[in-house]
Amino acid sequence: MQPSVPSPAPSPESSAAPAAPRFDERLTAPGSWWAIAGLLGLSGGLIMFPFGTVPMLGGLIVAAVLAGAAVSSYGSARVRVVAGSLVAGDARIPVSALGAVEVLDAEEARAWRTHKADPRAFMLMRSYVPRAVRIEVTDPADPTPYVYLSTREPEALEAAVEAVRTGTEG
Repeated sequence: MQPSVPSPAPSPESSAAPAAPRFDERLTAPGSWWAIAGLLGLSGGLIMFPFGTVPMLGGLIVAAVLAGAAVSSYGSARVRVVAGSLVAGDARIPVSALGAVEVLDAEEARAWRTHKADPRAFMLMRSYVPRAVRIEVTDPADPTPYVYLSTREPEALEAAVEAVRTGTEG
């Protein structure tokens, strides 16, 4: 599984609009994580409090910005099915190289994240998303046995992959 490479810009004679994604989900961090980031900003201000008002405000702003950037970065992962490919984070794999899609409930997803996991698998997992899908990789040139993706809508992702594979509109 290789990270995606930026595709060349479409030429003017190519289709006017890019293909709309059949599935598009951003694995955003929960609100409680943003509250914790705010509390970390407050902590930065309290740490700098003995040095005066200006350092306190500086500590508050710097700590809040750093914590917010960390939460935003972790919560910016996307899972998409677009233009005949499954795009998960930085990875892009053609749907033609994918096999069976298995929808995992919370218990089965936990098992595939832990004791059933294969170290060669590509895993885009978020602990705050309890459900997932496991998709076999059938490309013989790819050593990745499967793709594990956390998703809040595993049935919709499965339907999108199957729709692309069979060439049906959905």
